This record gives sequence, C-alpha cells and structure tokens, in this order.
Amino acid sequence: MLDPKLLRESPDIVRAAIAKKHLNVDLDAVLAIDAAWRTQLQEVEALRAKQKAANTAMAALPKGTPEFMAKVGEMKAVSGQVKEREVQLKEAEEKFRDAMLTVPNLAHASVPEGPTPEQNVVFSLHGAHDAPRPHAIPHWEIPGFDKIFDFARGAKVTGAGFPFYVADGARIVRALIQFFLDENVKAGYTEVNPPILVNAASATATSQLPDKEGQMYETVPDRLFAIPTAEVPLTNFFRDEIVEEAALPIYRCAYTPCFRREAGSYGKDVRGLNRLHQFDKVELVKWVHPTMSYIELDKLREDSERILRKLDLPYRVLLMCGGDLGFSQSKKYDLEVWSAGQKRWLEVSSCSNFEAFQARRAHIRYRAKDTGKPELVHTLNGSALAVPRVLAALLENNLEADGRVRIPAALVPYFGKEHLSFA
Repeated sequence: MLDPKLLRESPDIVRAAIAKKHLNVDLDAVLAIDAAWRTQLQEVEALRAKQKAANTAMAALPKGTPEFMAKVGEMKAVSGQVKEREVQLKEAEEKFRDAMLTVPNLAHASVPEGPTPEQNVVFSLHGAHDAPRPHAIPHWEIPGFDKIFDFARGAKVTGAGFPFYVADGARIVRALIQFFLDENVKAGYTEVNPPILVNAASATATSQLPDKEGQMYETVPDRLFAIPTAEVPLTNFFRDEIVEEAALPIYRCAYTPCFRREAGSYGKDVRGLNRLHQFDKVELVKWVHPTMSYIELDKLREDSERILRKLDLPYRVLLMCGGDLGFSQSKKYDLEVWSAGQKRWLEVSSCSNFEAFQARRAHIRYRAKDTGKPELVHTLNGSALAVPRVLAALLENNLEADGRVRIPAALVPYFGKEHLSFA
C-alpha cells in the first residue's frame, strides 16, 4: 500500500509515477474518499472530547442535583451521537482502505520509460545463445516427450496445464528442485517449507488481492487461495510483527508447487512446458533495511543468475520498463533463458523490489536502534528458479543426435546420470 501521507501532500508526484506504469487510477476519487474519512474522524473526535468534558463536569457535581441530572442527560445524548458516528466512521475508514488498495506502487526513478514489453532494456547478456545446436527442436516435438511429460493424462485427471511427470521426467524435476534449494542455502537463504494455501489477508498483503482476483484458485467455503508463488506465504511469515533492526537483512527460500488460473496467450507461448496452471518453483524473499533495498535487489538478481551459469544456460537480464512492471513493484529484472528449439527467450525468474508497499499492507516493521520506534521494512523477492522453462531450455539446448539430453555437470550429482532418456 502506498503511504497515504505521500498521496495527500504530493499528489502530482504520485500521478507522474503511476503514469510511468501506464495504469489508469482515479486518484481524485481516492483523495475525495480520504478527505471524507478525515472529516468524519475530526467530527467524531470533537464529539468524544465533548463527551469527556460532560463526564468531567458531571463528576464534579453533587449527585441527584438538577445540575447533575442535566449533565447526565447531556452525556447520554452525546454518547448516543458518538456511537452512531463511530459506526459511520468505521465504514468510511474501510472505504478509504479499499480505495488505497487500488493505488499501485510507484516506479523507481531508474525504471525505463515505455508502455509495452518492447521498451524493456537488455541489462546484460550471458552465454553463446546463437551457437549452433543442430539437433535442437521445440521440446514438445522431441520423440518420446509425451512418455515422460504426459499432458494428455494430466488433462484427463485434472485439466489442461496439469501434466504428469513420469520416470526421467519426474527425476529431472526433483533434481532441479533440490539443486536450486541447495544453491540458495549456500548463498545464505534459510529454507522454509510453507503452506500452499493462504487466507485472503495474506493474499491482500502481497497484492494478489484485489489486483489479481479471479486469477487464483480459491476454495469454497473456506476462501483459501492456492498460492501463485511462495512469495505469498513467505512474505506473510512476519505479518503484524516487529523484528529487531540487527536481524536485517533476513533471507528465506522455499520450494512449492504454484497454481495460476490464467495460463496466458495461445499458440507456441503455451505449448509444452512453456506455461502451466501448476508448476514447481523455488522462491527467494528478503526483508531488508530501507537504505539497503536496491543493493539487496542487485544481490538477489546475482543469486538467480549464478544458478543459470552453473547450468550452462545462455540467458539475458532485462530491466523492465514502467509499462511492464507489476502493480506492486518499484523495480524489476527478468531473467530469460535461450530456448534453442523455439529460438526465443523464456522467462525463468523475476527479481523485484517492492520497497515498503507490501510491508505497509502486512504491517511488517523493524525497531530502529537509534529511536526505538517501529519503521517499515522493505521486501524483495525473486525466483531461483522456476522449473518448467529451465527444463524446456535444458531439453532443447542439450538435445543430442541419439535423442537423449545431456545433463549439465552441476546437475549430474542430483540427477544421478549424465543423460535423460525418453525411452
């Protein structure tokens, strides 16, 4: 959530920063709701003061006197007014909070201008993505692909986008997950095994609600949400808590299955492993001191990149333009691997800084050493990494003449052999 004080005092700055994201937000309506709430708050506080004064005056009078009984009547009347106006005030406050939830986070000054993904900036490029790979074909066309990545039976059991992984297909997914976790623990992240269902308060804290309502799988009647990413339960680990400043930064990582109702566009973008409704991912989350959050963002990106280098996958880093930033992000890098068979880049990680946006919604604070007062932390997250597209790139880039797939040396101890077979 954006700082209401910033919106009240500098609405033009907020308008300009939102315009950089190319989002339409009726700030005038939000400001009007805020003004109405604050006016009611002042009126209720004036009535409370009048009630207190009447009570004080009544206490100073002899009981049973006409003056005392007059004050009793006055206090009862004011008390009734206070109760009535407090109900209205609560409704106004809830309306104001709902309005603030529609205001996106502001783009950082270093975010490039641009309305569409075409304006994203190539921040860095790694590996020989244009090296000859004579055997590369789209992974779903590899002979035997459907034997170990069974989409047909997954569709029968659940629906499209829920594949079965069989034999070496299951083995390579397990190997990648374990490899990702071990690499992140080595980098200083504490492993967590979180819930994969969260309540509405948790989804609201990380901005999935109300921004992505309808895109998540929801249970009935409990109204629990299947997580789209481990970011949601991990970030909420410290919801409504205050940590000590000396504990910052805090690093956590988690493997979870992820569930997303919206599977995206059509055609090659969603073929095979490119885009699924259920997929596996290892997520990184940081809670950091506000003065360090952009340094920590660079470190987060480097942690994800390190794993791609160990897998010997060509990749590039994009600095996302304003129009391609999410609702809650201040700045974001995407990591994309080269898919030699499809001859295109596939996103495998987004590394984002939310500054205090999520922390304000979730009431996650640290106690400042110099003042002893609670202050909002900054939160960051990134994938390290999402399994399906990493796997798609491995299958395509490392496909050999005999139809087997060479396993990168760093992954061999986890997979247990040097080649994946479709037999």
